[in-house]
Parts: sequence; C-alpha cells; structure tokens
Amino acid sequence: MIPAPTTTRKLIVLGSTGSIGTNTLNVVDHLNRSAGESIQVVGLAAGSNSKTLIEQARWFKVQHVAIADAAQASVVLAALPDVTVFVGPDAALELVKEVEATDCAAAIVGASGLASTLQAIKQGLTISLSNKETLVAAGELVRPMLKASGAKIIPVDSEHSAIFQCLNTHTDHTHTHQRAPIKRIVLTASGGPFRTADKDTIENATVDQALRHPTWNMGPKITIDSATMMNKTLELIEAHWLFDLPGEKIDLLIHPESVVHSFVEFTDNSTLAQLGPPDMRTPIQYALTYPDRVGSCSDAMDWSKLQALTFQPVDFERFKAPRLGYQVIQAGGTSGAVLNAANEAAVKAFLERRIPFGRIVDLAEQALTQVPAQPLDGLDAVIEADRLAREFVENRICEPSMTAVKP
Repeated sequence: MIPAPTTTRKLIVLGSTGSIGTNTLNVVDHLNRSAGESIQVVGLAAGSNSKTLIEQARWFKVQHVAIADAAQASVVLAALPDVTVFVGPDAALELVKEVEATDCAAAIVGASGLASTLQAIKQGLTISLSNKETLVAAGELVRPMLKASGAKIIPVDSEHSAIFQCLNTHTDHTHTHQRAPIKRIVLTASGGPFRTADKDTIENATVDQALRHPTWNMGPKITIDSATMMNKTLELIEAHWLFDLPGEKIDLLIHPESVVHSFVEFTDNSTLAQLGPPDMRTPIQYALTYPDRVGSCSDAMDWSKLQALTFQPVDFERFKAPRLGYQVIQAGGTSGAVLNAANEAAVKAFLERRIPFGRIVDLAEQALTQVPAQPLDGLDAVIEADRLAREFVENRICEPSMTAVKP
C-alpha cells in the first residue's frame, strides 16, 4: 500500500524541456503515482521548445509557464489560453518571482539560468540544482544568500550528488563538523568520446564526432563540454562552493564505466563511494525526496554483468581544460563568470562550425587570462564579466588567423 502524503510540495521546473527537465518531470510523475509523494508542478520554463512545453503543461495541469523565445509565445498562448504565460529573456525569472512554490528544479543550461536560480535562492526555496553556472559564475554570492534566506541546494549532477550522499549531510553550512575528516573528494569522469584519442585527433574532431558520447545521452552543449572535459572544469569549481573545500582537496579520475559517480576519502584513508548505472533519474529523485529514499523508476545495477571498474589519471596534455578550474578557484571574483561565458561562446561557435574543436579550450583559457577578474559584489558584476568574455571570444574568432571548420 502506498502511504498517504503528509504535505504537498509546489515545484517550479526551470529548463523543463531539456534532458534534465524532462527526466525531472518523469520522476515527479513516478513519485506521485507510485511512491506516495505529493508534488504539484506549479510552473514550467523553457527556452524555445513550445511543443514539449505545451504537452508538459497539459499533462501536469500547470497554470503558469515561461518561454524565452518570443517568437514561440503566440503558439503557447494559443494552445494554453487559460494559462499565464511569461515571455522573453527574463520569463523564467518572472515565473519564479510570481508563482508561489516550495521547490525549484534549476535545469536551465548555461548562464541564462543564473538570474532565475538566484531568485529561487533569494526566496528560500529548496533547489534541485543541475545548473552548474549558478555556482561557477556566482558562488561567492550564493553562499551568503543561502544563509540569509534559508534556501537549500541539493545537487543533481551525478558527481556532486554522489559526494553529497557520501557525506550524508546538507550543503547549507551544516556540514562544518565534517570538514576536518575529509582528505579529498574525487570526481569521476567518463573521458568522453576522445578518452583514448591522440592529441591531433582531438584537436581536429568534427561536430559529429564530438557529439557521440559513449555513456550519457545529453544536450549538445553539455556533450561538447564532456568531449573537451570542460564539464569537469566547471564541476571542480561547483564542488569547491558546494562542499566548501579548497582546490587541493578536489581531484579528478577517468572512469569510463561511469558506475562510480564520485567518492570521498577521509583522513583515516577509508573511502566512501556512490555507485549506480548512468541514469540521471537516480540523482534527480534523490534530490526531490531527500533525506528519504523511496522506490525508483531509474535503472538498477546488474552486478552480474559488471566485469571491471577501471580508473586512470587525467592526461592534462590532451585535456587542458581541468587546470582552468583550479585557476578559477584560486583567482575568485568574476573569473568563474569569465571562464563559463567564454566557453559557452566558443562551444556555440564550434557547433556552428566557425572554429575547430581544438580552439574551444584555447579561447576559454585566453579569456580567463586576458579579461581581468573583478570583485564579485553583485549580479551586475557577473553580467558584465559574462559580456566582456563573450565579446573577447567573438573578437578572437573574427581575427583573420582563425581557421573555421569545413562542413
């Protein structure tokens, strides 16, 4: 028998039509139908995928939606005449401001999700966080905001969820007593599609090659970040802010099976790891039900088929990006915003076949070096750093020496 829910939680899903957003809604549907939970979806925000947004709003009977692409607004308004529709680049922010909620799934990819996620923190919501950029670009702002508002962040990235589960504690400053025993945390990485490729192959990879991730099914931007290992760069910075650890206590290991999602080494040399198949529904559900564990709709491990768990160090000659994460942790200020924006701009240019694959990390590194970091005293500083970094990358791309990718 499914137990009756004690309270109804009201959830806003930012980035509802993306990979994490759709998986979040699948998990919510499962929890409500099969696990005795009561989660009411009260708001959905999308970028431009009006078709999926409309389907989601109808299925969950949502009364408030947001769409960033103004060109799609008429489609949404016509299909959902009785629903309040927020439109434009600030639509997700307005949705969070106007709709009463207890929880927020922050799943918008990139810096465009920053303002709405910060607003959710300001309003004291419990946030299932998969938007790396919130902490990468604005970690110095987030920590005091959490303390002031009482908001909680439960990480959804499989690596950070693994660390969070190993520590078995909140990330809202209640884990202070556990800092001393931690020797280091280790984030695992699949190695992406170029794990065994030589440097020349990586430098000249095509868009199609870079999008063939061997383990995870993700959106194009995240998949390219995995191919350059920039995703691990961002995760290093995110882990620094989530767990209040210095860079020297955060390491990386290549783990192609993607079964050990990350682990914690303690000062007595014991290690705790979190294992599971590569299924994002597991960390999503953990974030939505924390601190409880209930029956899941995600895949279970078939231990009879697991032949080996292999690990190897990161080759920083072939994959230069992770070193930039340590530089950002050391530099602080707006350096994270600069790195994130430069990478986003470079990835976009690569997907448009305007630059070769090997230039993505080079451009991000140049921006980090040449766009000076400023004190991070508010959101305006993040926005300005973001603008300067994107401008820097675009100017470099337009230089005559830049070689574009052949179709």
